[in-house]
Amino acid sequence: MSSVIAVENLSKKYIIGHQKQERYTALRDVLTEGAKHFTRKLIHPFAAQENDPTHEEFWALKDVSFDIKQGERVGIIGRNGAGKSTLLKILSRITEPTSGKVSIKGRVASLLEVGTGFHPELSGRENIYLNGAILGMSKAEIKKKFDEIVAFAEVEKFLDTPVKRYSSGMYVRLAFAVAAHLEPEILIVDEVLAVGDAQFQKKCLGKMEDVGKEGRTVLFVSHNMGAISSLCQRCLLLDRGRVAIDSSSNNAIQMYLEGIKDQMSLLERKDRAGSGHVKFSKIGFRLSSSNTYVQTLIPGEDVTIEVFFLTSENCPRIETANVGLAIFGSSGQLVTILNNQMSGNDIKISGRLNKIVCDVPRFPLMPGRYSVTATLQIGGDLFDQVQSAANFTVESGDYYQSGFTNSSARNGVYIMQHWKLGAENNG
Repeated sequence: MSSVIAVENLSKKYIIGHQKQERYTALRDVLTEGAKHFTRKLIHPFAAQENDPTHEEFWALKDVSFDIKQGERVGIIGRNGAGKSTLLKILSRITEPTSGKVSIKGRVASLLEVGTGFHPELSGRENIYLNGAILGMSKAEIKKKFDEIVAFAEVEKFLDTPVKRYSSGMYVRLAFAVAAHLEPEILIVDEVLAVGDAQFQKKCLGKMEDVGKEGRTVLFVSHNMGAISSLCQRCLLLDRGRVAIDSSSNNAIQMYLEGIKDQMSLLERKDRAGSGHVKFSKIGFRLSSSNTYVQTLIPGEDVTIEVFFLTSENCPRIETANVGLAIFGSSGQLVTILNNQMSGNDIKISGRLNKIVCDVPRFPLMPGRYSVTATLQIGGDLFDQVQSAANFTVESGDYYQSGFTNSSARNGVYIMQHWKLGAENNG
């Protein structure tokens, strides 16, 4: 099968500006600096800015190469800032690359952010025809798909309302419906689907699967590893602008969750959400039989999870903390959640460095690899959230103390149970 997307040594560079840290700048200083800069540009008009302390080069993509064949459904994953959105913008011809080559065969429909390709002053009906025209479709072709698009988007009631009055969810529903139904050869979808509700996300994933079965190509960026695993047979893992792995989805997801390519300390991680007034600094695991941190846990043994926080000096008044540890399996599926408020345990952060402890008696997870997304809320506000904040492996163990050990990696939860013969069986 022929390639519809060929990327060769693709790179994209941005110049980041930095302001000088000065307590006070007079007008004469601004004029003097401007004159110096103007003179330098006259003398050396093509000189690079490498030695300019106010500018820094940032390579969003560096020497990226891959081929995608017709009909493939390919996932693109990676931490925030890995270069995923930049790559999609180049493939969608929104951004020009700094170097490298991209060859695309076929019509491309992109859904990269809320409102892409829509005119806010036009109605939903008018935007459907506008998007179709941009994709190169005739009015007759758009009209043929019109009813199907409206039914999928579920916006019949607001079809003649300007889309600037739509909610973000309505915007995305209509935008995805247009992109998926106007028969592009290549469909590119970014994390924008996360705006929709769970039912609509499921509907979109089903539609993208149908698009792939029809022989069209799908590129899908998401932080939802379960969605990537179910939709895509192949996956590209980006790390700091480079392709870390191009493999099956299960292999790429496993590598992403284990964080093999980035072993920096938790406190240094930049791909986090929240105000940052309080930050996770370390998450460690101990077995009841061990005084040291371990990466391998045994089902049925008592496990202690230690969570460390660092509080900034300008942190507002501390209230009861709500700490959540969402545990995901190797395919990205949510296995369970540990949460202090949910379990009825109030925790208050008092100093600059804090440690809280979660004791899990008879650790109930089945063998496999797991990752932890850590979330910290205080007073209802999000202070910190880090995906894949910690990773661990569970080996086989005799959870039920019955002599039975489950050695296969299943990524599940053991449930305490007791079986007996029912009374109605007594003859």
